[in-house]
Amino acid sequence: MSQTKTDRAWEILFDRHHILQKIQQDGFFEIQAKEIKEVREPRLMAKFDHFSHLPKLFKEHGLSILPLSRSSYIIGEFNVYEKVKYNPRLKPIQVDLPSMITTIDPANLYSESSALHCAHVTGMMERILGESSYQTISGRMSSKEFNFNIQTKQGMERFIEIKNSQIEIDGGYESEHQFMIVEAKNETVDDFLVRQLYYPYRLWKEKTNKKVIPVFFTFSNDIFSFFIYEFTDPNRYNSLKLIEQKDFIIAHEGIVHDDIMGVFRSAQNVPEPEIPFPQADSFMRVVDLLGLLVENDLSKEQITLNYAFDERQTSYYTRAGMYLGLIETYRDGNKQVMFRLTRAGREIMGLKTKEKFLRLTRSILIHEPFRQVLAEYFEKGTLPEKARVVEIMKKSQLYNVHKESTYFRRASTVMGWVNWILQLPETY
Repeated sequence: MSQTKTDRAWEILFDRHHILQKIQQDGFFEIQAKEIKEVREPRLMAKFDHFSHLPKLFKEHGLSILPLSRSSYIIGEFNVYEKVKYNPRLKPIQVDLPSMITTIDPANLYSESSALHCAHVTGMMERILGESSYQTISGRMSSKEFNFNIQTKQGMERFIEIKNSQIEIDGGYESEHQFMIVEAKNETVDDFLVRQLYYPYRLWKEKTNKKVIPVFFTFSNDIFSFFIYEFTDPNRYNSLKLIEQKDFIIAHEGIVHDDIMGVFRSAQNVPEPEIPFPQADSFMRVVDLLGLLVENDLSKEQITLNYAFDERQTSYYTRAGMYLGLIETYRDGNKQVMFRLTRAGREIMGLKTKEKFLRLTRSILIHEPFRQVLAEYFEKGTLPEKARVVEIMKKSQLYNVHKESTYFRRASTVMGWVNWILQLPETY
């Protein structure tokens, strides 16, 4: 994989300050923001919301970084991320958008703030808290001073002191007896940085006598997912425990098996495009990427740095969108390659839930391999084996796929996308 600017900058800093040797000697290394700034802007060098974003040197040596204050950071072998496991059997609770609301469009919730506003006005926070709530805070603030123990990769505990670090809260919701702190992402994720809940939790635990509830929230594929946690020991960073996952969706006309069958029958095959056949197993992530591009045109680096994609995934998923005719590229004024939605992509992403997912289904089934695999499912009641999927693909005149191993890798995408189609009636 190619090196990012952040990778190169950290290589310089590790070499200049003998960071690995100091960590081996002391168990940690403190670095000043001004020292980081000598090679690159600290805000680009020290904020890694997901494990996949960590620089190469950090991944290779099991390291992570946390802010101690506005001007210093600590690097060590700390466990700082929490894995997110979505419950696939959880049926989203349908909620209604109040009819008097005209300034929220549920078909256009492609920013974290708009998704959170919608969640609040439709009563999702109330259902989680069990009592009515008001949004009272959001944005940046100081953490004040506190200390805690954090687990190292070897299972030991290290004591850390925080002095006025900057924190950011996406939403704080206060009810009669509780205060809920929400960290939000507008995409499906594999993990998140516990600090984004822990530092605000410690600040507000001191400032209010109400129960403080840390919540991680994602809005993806029209589903609002809330992961409700507690810190079983407020003084331990790694004491985060999942209490419950609650999923919601704005009330809509449901998708049924006959809808899928109708799209299958009416979808007209198109010739295979001269674009690499997709290697992007999760169609949910394709939909996430389309949603991100509703808000802004993005470069490959912006997608990789700001969302839960690593560099390889960014390439795979942008190509998948291009294969479907929903994403295109252009060069901006700096000759940088930018990704944007095509007219068809923009039109689909502006539709209501049922129409949107049926149109996305059509964009898949106009391609022969996917249509044939689904046809065999309808015929036999089970998905064909991977070897059979490869047979189907070989007869479909795919662009520039020759090796047996490539066919087998790409077959996972065919099966993943067809599975996504088949699960639509269960989910929506």
